Amino acid sequence: MRKLLLLAFLFGGFTAFSQGTVSGLIMDSDLGGPLAGANIIETGTTNGTIADMDGRFNFKVTTNSGTVSISYLGYKNSTVAFSLSDGSADLGSLSIEIDAAALDEIVIIGTGIIDLAEGRRTPSAVSTIRSEEIQAKITGNTEFTEVLKNTPSVYVSNQAGGFGDSQIFLRGFNDSNTAFLLNGQPINSVEDGRIFWSNWSGMTDVASAVQAQRGLGSSKLAISSVGGTVNIISKSTDSKQGGFVRFLAGNDSYFKGTASYSTGVNESGWAFSFLIDHWQGHRKYAEGTAGQGQNYLFSVGYKMNDKNTFNFLLTGAPQWHDQNFSDSLEDTDTFGEKYNANSGFKDGKRFTERRNFYHKPVANLNWDLDLNEKIDVSTVLYASWGRGGGTGALGRGTRVRNDMGQIDFDQIVQNNIADANNGIGNNSDSRIIRASMNNHNWYGLISNLTYKASEELTLNVGIDGRLYRGDHFRQLNDLLGLTGFQDNYRNDRPDDYVISSVFEADPWSALFDFADEANRTQYDYSENINNIGGFAQAEYVVEHFSGFLQGAVSSQSFQREGRFSGTGNGLGKSEKLSKTGYNVKGGAAYMYDGNHSVFANGGYFSRQPYLDNIFADIRNSNDFLSPDVENEEITGFEAGYRFKNRNLKVSLDFYITTWANRFLAFNGPEIDPDGVAQTSTYRLTDVTQRHRGFEFDVEYSPDMRDWSFHAFGSIGNWKYDGDSPYTLQNDENGTFIPQVSDKIDLTGTLIGNAPQTSFGFGGTLKICDGLSVDADYNIYTDLYGFVDPEDVAQNALSGGGTFQAEKLPAYSLLDAGVTYKFLFGDKNLTFRANLKNVGNTSYLGQRDAFGYYLGVGRTYNASMRYNF
Repeated sequence: MRKLLLLAFLFGGFTAFSQGTVSGLIMDSDLGGPLAGANIIETGTTNGTIADMDGRFNFKVTTNSGTVSISYLGYKNSTVAFSLSDGSADLGSLSIEIDAAALDEIVIIGTGIIDLAEGRRTPSAVSTIRSEEIQAKITGNTEFTEVLKNTPSVYVSNQAGGFGDSQIFLRGFNDSNTAFLLNGQPINSVEDGRIFWSNWSGMTDVASAVQAQRGLGSSKLAISSVGGTVNIISKSTDSKQGGFVRFLAGNDSYFKGTASYSTGVNESGWAFSFLIDHWQGHRKYAEGTAGQGQNYLFSVGYKMNDKNTFNFLLTGAPQWHDQNFSDSLEDTDTFGEKYNANSGFKDGKRFTERRNFYHKPVANLNWDLDLNEKIDVSTVLYASWGRGGGTGALGRGTRVRNDMGQIDFDQIVQNNIADANNGIGNNSDSRIIRASMNNHNWYGLISNLTYKASEELTLNVGIDGRLYRGDHFRQLNDLLGLTGFQDNYRNDRPDDYVISSVFEADPWSALFDFADEANRTQYDYSENINNIGGFAQAEYVVEHFSGFLQGAVSSQSFQREGRFSGTGNGLGKSEKLSKTGYNVKGGAAYMYDGNHSVFANGGYFSRQPYLDNIFADIRNSNDFLSPDVENEEITGFEAGYRFKNRNLKVSLDFYITTWANRFLAFNGPEIDPDGVAQTSTYRLTDVTQRHRGFEFDVEYSPDMRDWSFHAFGSIGNWKYDGDSPYTLQNDENGTFIPQVSDKIDLTGTLIGNAPQTSFGFGGTLKICDGLSVDADYNIYTDLYGFVDPEDVAQNALSGGGTFQAEKLPAYSLLDAGVTYKFLFGDKNLTFRANLKNVGNTSYLGQRDAFGYYLGVGRTYNASMRYNF
């Protein structure tokens, strides 16, 4: 018996200590590059190695067969079987995937500024889209705003307006009332809160992730939002060497080419990353919506030591695109759904009266300082310099149209020449093209100190400061056959003053070539807006409970400076007006086992009004509105439930948002004094909105990872409440237009522009190694049109009861895509094709004061990407 035990022991010992070699190559499944430093461990042992700079590994194992476990920061763990043959096993190229749950790990700089909900134990209503999905579905001729299309309570509209002209709504609030951040840096216009997405089209190429925190969110900055906070996390300097080249083509002659390269970190701690891109398209979807642009990114990182890390980033997306506005259904029925009332032909070529052109370089410098185990500081110094504007008609000459409804620019040229005096036109008889310019300089500093007071308590304090100056004026773009234009808009010079200088509607030339003060017309003024604020947060976390309390206060000053008085009191500097705002919010969560948790958050914001809502006639006068516009008051509550296990994630959210004392300004009807079409603006000074709703989000992925499923939805009840004074003002001359009543009662009127009920579902199916298909289906209903204050007032005076805007038809859309990844040598090639609106569904996406925005029909794109 003893001999048998000895033999068994010896046999087992020889088996345990028999050795063989396992080798292979670890690759990034998305980018295709090698993953230097990946960990490879023989499963069940401490025996292992790390991949070299080329991603290759080779080490001895203790058994003839078994598995090795592969891990890498920010990637999913992977297990691969091996079986030795003649003492070795070559596992070949092994691709591992980015871990969708490891968002915090992609933020390698600005960790204290880029405030992500995944880094918190206290939950909030949040959705995150990673780079892999962005690169697959949201690129080329697809709007960047659609990155959030498949999330609860998000609506994207107006994609047919032109490249980058879409709008996005969160919980029924538009983008001017949602905070958008780039690496923690605010990017909403400080003048009116708007986002012009054409200036940020390059984010599809440089975004590592996009996170939408609906409602109160968890941002610590001294900013407040009503709909939520969207943080765009851009690529910083990549620590891995490699790059890619991609070519993409789509409908209507769309083309896009992109190249990117990163050097990786050298022995001295330096690393560099570059990206360049060019795109162009014959049209977006409607007639006369051509566009062209570039995108660039340069980033340099330096790790001085274990305590100091620096990163400098410069990015921009210069572009021009012709625009399509809303229109009547009569026009689209007569001329087709791709009709564009702004467009026509000039000298035999397509020409559009409305063109947007802009170049907005953005730079930031991040410094992360790790003082000790308890204290670290993150600071970002940022700047942006915007140059450009939008074109439109100037002068009262007739806009001539042909039988197809298109503008006959050749006839307008002939009319201008015939009515001119020695080639000089005038405001009464001529019609030319001008450009409304918005040139600004914006500088800011954000710094956050994190103090780990104990294992349970973390404290944050910080500052948020901004300096902004915007110059607004009009210059001439195209004289349409004239040699000069007699300018009688300014009262600081004779009526017979002639302007002959014209300037291109081009984003690159707009950086340095724009009209001096002598060649500016209609208006010329600057807006100076400075802001300083502080914020603080405490977060307490124990095993099953977490809670947080945040607060912020800010002081914002406003001043207008006019260089000529125009039609009002607009010369010189106005008085400086300062407003103080603040916010406080807090919440708690309880996790009662490893899978289930519940939470509740609440908060109150006192938000300063935007500058454009403070002045009575911002283009022409230094006078403030009377009575003075007070801070808006926002109160929000939300509660939710979370379930999460290995395969399934479920989120349920309930919210109530009350927005009181709101100043609401929006486009009024097109007016026609003296036979000349001019725009107008409604202003309401005391509006209350109440938004209530329920949201759900479900994700399921089985262990085999061959398929995944996602479903989401939101049911809202959004209404106006109470009455408000209102005015209607002519945008061209600043005069106020008499109304049927000076107040309107909006109680019970449903809020339009975004669907109050929406659902969606989709999924991905793996067909075989490297080949997968995906689809998304969205349903939108309870969508209402524009609320015209005059209609509400007239309805009340006639005894018509509660006014309701037009209800637009419900609609649904199906999108689909296919991805095929394969090796070209030892490098990855990825083919991707997208088909948007598969059924070519016709729908109305929105209605404003001027008409309807038709949706985009079937579009497509396909790309090939080579990673090296």
